[in-house]
Amino acid sequence: MQIGFDNDKYIEMQARHIRERIAQFGGKLYLEFGGKLFDDYHASRVLPGFAPDSKARMLEQLACDAEVVFAINANDIEQGKRRSDIGITYGEDVLRLMDVFRGMGLAIGGVVITRFAGQPKAVAYESRLSQMGISVYRHYPIAGYPTAVDLIVSDEGFGKNDYVKTKKSLVVVTAPGPGSGKLAVCLSQLFNEHKHGVKAGYAKFETFPVWNLPLKHPVNVAYEAATADLDDNNIIDPYHLEAHGEVTVNYNRDVETFPVLKAMMESILGESPYQSPTDMGVNMVGNCICDDEVCQEASKNEIIRRYFQAAEKIERGGQCEGELAKIGLLMREVGVDENYNPAHAAALLKEEASGLPAGAMMLPDGSIVTGKTTELLGAASSLLLNALKRVAGVADETYVVSDEALSPIGHLKTSYLRSRNPRLHSDETLLALSISSATNPLAQRVIAATKELRGCDAYFSVIISRTDEAVYKKLGINVCCEPKFERGSFYHR
Repeated sequence: MQIGFDNDKYIEMQARHIRERIAQFGGKLYLEFGGKLFDDYHASRVLPGFAPDSKARMLEQLACDAEVVFAINANDIEQGKRRSDIGITYGEDVLRLMDVFRGMGLAIGGVVITRFAGQPKAVAYESRLSQMGISVYRHYPIAGYPTAVDLIVSDEGFGKNDYVKTKKSLVVVTAPGPGSGKLAVCLSQLFNEHKHGVKAGYAKFETFPVWNLPLKHPVNVAYEAATADLDDNNIIDPYHLEAHGEVTVNYNRDVETFPVLKAMMESILGESPYQSPTDMGVNMVGNCICDDEVCQEASKNEIIRRYFQAAEKIERGGQCEGELAKIGLLMREVGVDENYNPAHAAALLKEEASGLPAGAMMLPDGSIVTGKTTELLGAASSLLLNALKRVAGVADETYVVSDEALSPIGHLKTSYLRSRNPRLHSDETLLALSISSATNPLAQRVIAATKELRGCDAYFSVIISRTDEAVYKKLGINVCCEPKFERGSFYHR
């Protein structure tokens, strides 16, 4: 994979910039941490070289001076809201993230349950955390939030919230998902710190959009594609342009709410330290791109992937037409279409020639390898095996897993596990390959080549199974599927 982003420079520069912002406010900063901390795969795809855990590693450099406060919406607890990517509830994800932060040496300041109104499951969650020795705080709904500034910034507003007694100079406020109330927690803490005579400031850490890249730079357009379901847009920050005469990019919702946020900070601190939403940010990503052409190319492919994902959602659920239409316009803005990646046409051609579901993958050297459904392997398994053999330097006609090893697995699935499909999924194929490696050195060489496929793009002529998709994701292979199912069933697993 070509590298377009200097990850080491980013970690060092980002940590230094946050320290400078802490000093700006007299030694205490509440940092609203947006986006994903440990598994930011979108950033790693559009900025090749960006490690998915870069932000977490950056925080490790600040561990001695930092603690983490979690915000979770009581309504999300009540409704059992889940993270779509890993499938666990927001409540469980707070505990998962807490373990990871503690493993990094970061102190845990506690959990704030926002919009608390006595929801039964929120009360039970609060009790559970307390029994585990975790500090829990309640923040309550405020009538007229966020526009009723005089009420919000008063003893009847933020003053009613529990005061989180933090100890470190940097307080990272994070959450399991959007809508958790991170900003309100930060502002409530500023109000209460000010009442207790503690000088403190606020800043925001969002990776995208990248404020110092052009509005229509593919990296920023890819972020619009990723958030197309929210129907939000990147725009020029008019407040920054007026205050500083500099063109910068920001998110429309942050721009729309800035006047209210500025009024709140003026009420709390006497004056606002920021003249624009861009001023509030501490993001250094744009300064660490080392090959803009590589990042532009990666971002164009990401926009296309988002297009196929939206089309697949329509096929699965009959919705998201607006999302698909918006991403289609974004594709035109950066000058690409569905056939931009040659693997797409190769997959369709392979299906046309064989009459069977097929896939194609672009390898690191730019070559294309294909695979199709066989009696023993599904299209995803076949493509994965062929791609591994190619990058491992094993001839295509060489058998690294014999039919004698594959057939019993298919028999087990149909005869004993009640599966109607005898063909092996990608994970089962890798297990068969691993077993074969005990006696076949070529199989071992093929297994060792899995890391060579990270960052590659694979296209399929049909929607592949969730199992296959999950294996490809673990291997770091990007997947796009034609929006059609292999079988004309009403129900698809």
